[in-house]
Amino acid sequence: VSLWSLNQYLEHFLLTDFNGLCYPGNFSEVDVDGGIDQDILDINEALGLNLFEGDIKHDGIQTRNSIIGDNYRWPLTIPYVLEDSLEMNAKGLILKAFERYRLKTCIDFKPWEGEQNYISVFKGSGCWSSVGNRQQGKQQLSIGANCDRIGTIQHEFLHALGFWHEQSRSDRDDYVSIMWDRIQSGKEHNFNTYDDKTSSALNVPYDYTSVMHYSKTAFRNGTEPTIITNIPDFMDVIGQRMDFSDYDLQKLNRLYNCTSSLSFMDTCTFELENVCGMIQSSEDNSDWQRVSQVSAGPRTDHTNMGDCKDTGYFMHFNTSTGKIRDSAVLESRILYPKRGFQCLQFYYYNSGHESDYLNILVREYALDGSTSALRLVERIQGSPLDYWQLYHIPLKVTRKFRIAFEGVKGHGSSNGGLSIDDINLSETECPHHVWHIRNVTHLLNTSPAGTKGRIFSPPFYSSKGYAFQVGLYVNGTSDNPFTLAIYLYLISGVNDDRLQWPCVWQQVTMELLDQNPDIRQRMSNQRSITTDTSVLTGSSSYFWDRPDKVGAPANFSNGTQFMRGPGRGTSGYLTHQRLRSLNFIKDDGVFILLSMEDISHLINQSVFINTTAPGRTCRNYPCENGGVCTVVGEKPECRCAVGDNWWYMGEKCEKKGTTKENIIITVSSSIAIFVFMLLVTIISTCCIKKKYRQKMRENKEAWILENVSIV
Repeated sequence: VSLWSLNQYLEHFLLTDFNGLCYPGNFSEVDVDGGIDQDILDINEALGLNLFEGDIKHDGIQTRNSIIGDNYRWPLTIPYVLEDSLEMNAKGLILKAFERYRLKTCIDFKPWEGEQNYISVFKGSGCWSSVGNRQQGKQQLSIGANCDRIGTIQHEFLHALGFWHEQSRSDRDDYVSIMWDRIQSGKEHNFNTYDDKTSSALNVPYDYTSVMHYSKTAFRNGTEPTIITNIPDFMDVIGQRMDFSDYDLQKLNRLYNCTSSLSFMDTCTFELENVCGMIQSSEDNSDWQRVSQVSAGPRTDHTNMGDCKDTGYFMHFNTSTGKIRDSAVLESRILYPKRGFQCLQFYYYNSGHESDYLNILVREYALDGSTSALRLVERIQGSPLDYWQLYHIPLKVTRKFRIAFEGVKGHGSSNGGLSIDDINLSETECPHHVWHIRNVTHLLNTSPAGTKGRIFSPPFYSSKGYAFQVGLYVNGTSDNPFTLAIYLYLISGVNDDRLQWPCVWQQVTMELLDQNPDIRQRMSNQRSITTDTSVLTGSSSYFWDRPDKVGAPANFSNGTQFMRGPGRGTSGYLTHQRLRSLNFIKDDGVFILLSMEDISHLINQSVFINTTAPGRTCRNYPCENGGVCTVVGEKPECRCAVGDNWWYMGEKCEKKGTTKENIIITVSSSIAIFVFMLLVTIISTCCIKKKYRQKMRENKEAWILENVSIV
């Protein structure tokens, strides 16, 4: 699959009659949003909730000074409990939301270990939270049905951290106009503003792009907007629920005195001459050059795409001259890991020869300061392409280290070389797959709405071996045009006979990448779908069963037939207006990052803790690997740390489990079972042959005796 030409794949689908691939009589897709793009206030209003400002739990004594008073702030590490009532998809998304907080702020989250105040996240009616730390022990935050979107979760946790809605600022009327006659009767108080004595904007400008801003349709009594932006271009911007805006982060970091974020490590666009502190190695025989263009390509950098005069630099290793195996090594500054896993992301352009290659290496430092030799992590090699490609390299480094980019000249003739740009390093998990869709402008201008305008990704495999595919309606469905629609399908694969069916508790994340060069400033659009045995097809079959049982025939571009299961996703993934408003489209292409992760370890997460005297009970019961001691039924018990695809287990959290290990165990078990069955088959065959020979011998002797008697 990794060797497929995506250009040929997309060209095939652009020229193919999609109705021929869909088999509409047997094929089905389910929109998890029911074809309606509901915001937080829409969800709560449909449930008949009468919450303050639509999604704030008011305790009767709450005033508007929560982001001014220190008493309402949480510690930088916030205790939480994920209650069992939460939907599994929501649990996985909450952990992903925590990762965004860690990447962009100094706010962290940890499982509750008996602290006096903590956040209890549960599936209540609707999406809501209190504002600030109420200092009342257990503080509830509801992520109810249809609230399982990462932007919605970030929004509610920002309330809990002490933030009100953006349009309630004292200077609101300078930036938006409230259409009072269009507001539902009795809901006018939700549009009140509050002066600087009771609510602070923290000296940050008014933010149309805030994840905390009402949408233009909030509390409307008809079809006309209730909020008009004084700058018309922002009418369709307010109310976004994709990610933190830059000003959201400024306010949060100022309120909690953050000077750095937890999991971010480095970013570099090569715009400054010091190239972000990177150094040229003395162990090679060539150098990387900081340039703004190369005649053979790239003609522009990736950061600015040539749009800004006198800017736009990248690093280039020239392979058009020199000898075979000439190399140039560019090393990063020294980096200090905290979590033991990292993701290196960068853009790469090959205008040289297919024999040229790029090595990604790591140099680690021992405690005594000595350094190890460069260790190869991954080699990138392939045919030259006339566009920037996106790469993610997972690392697992535990000591201080440097990352090195080594360009190596191959044996073929080259007119260009190797280029890199927009490097980001963070202590986060890398996405599993990247779908690069090119010629986006042409697709948007020519693709019809509906199935004839749908394109499919190449097939991908999860770490457990499930095969899946993503379908994208470029110009939306027939019922919802001019909005990207996205759907997930399981497809038949080589491992199907060895996998568990129906496929259960696998969470697939589909993220349209905002290609801002700084990973902290990205506002990517993400939706997640989790496989669940409670979801059935119209014929009462398991929705996520084997594709050859519940799917329909389809064909790859090379003519190979496979089975595609029913799709599940949303017709309201992203409007075209939002698609064009940020850096989603760059170099006339978009990237969709895909991951399928096993979240079955999140099934039971909540624990009832006796907080009266946990210290005395836990004093002689130490938990390992960051686990915390809790009291359950007057007995000490360890609650182990959990990540997106790793977890600790055992009586005292002494064992670590990962999805990778599960795969190894599964494969090993499959091999063991295969060997056992093979032995059984061989032994059985031998026994049958022996028995058959003996029977033939007896029959032969009987035949001889019979003939002798006749004679």
